[in-house]
Amino acid sequence: MIDASSQISAVRRQLGRRALEAGEARVMTISQTYDASPEDVWDACTNPERIPRWFLPVSGDLRLGGRYQLQGNAGGTIERCDPPKGFAATWEYGDEVSWIEVRLAPVEDGRTRFELDHIAHVDDDRWTQFGPGAVGVGWDLAALGLASHLAAAGAGVTPEESEAWMASDEGRRFVALSSEQWYEASVAGGTDRAEARAAADRTTAFYTGAEQA
Repeated sequence: MIDASSQISAVRRQLGRRALEAGEARVMTISQTYDASPEDVWDACTNPERIPRWFLPVSGDLRLGGRYQLQGNAGGTIERCDPPKGFAATWEYGDEVSWIEVRLAPVEDGRTRFELDHIAHVDDDRWTQFGPGAVGVGWDLAALGLASHLAAAGAGVTPEESEAWMASDEGRRFVALSSEQWYEASVAGGTDRAEARAAADRTTAFYTGAEQA
């Protein structure tokens, strides 16, 4: 795994809003520049043989209009596909539907800027309880996995190795650092500091299994 502090610093996090037909939605954006070509990052994000090496096992029809399912997590429909520039898909978990949009852009020295928007209708009560970190920490873990995968020339980690790392001091530290950064993004987005602090503390406790006082 990549050093937690270095990875946290390499990621940019931002909150926004978007008007949809069903009403205004919250947008959580995470972005990072990887030392890999757009074609390589695209393949890592869309090849069903590579996705499990950094994210989760995936099944389904990974093409425009096809449906996918991430093992034990979300599934959905691929709504837009523009290789190697990006794709968009629904993100369906339980009875809730949100959306993800991935954009890839070449930058200097053959590197690639990866940017992901998670667009969701989140009610005020749930937002107050957990804030953006509820989803954001998960995407930070995904960005870490992708960074490790690309740095290791396509190698990956087993689910057992990933689970063991998450339970380690380094894994819990990474989650705490991620949650803290989403707290900062929430405050920058206009959330009251005390409210954002309480939500971030609950998110950290949820991911690490720690009891709150």
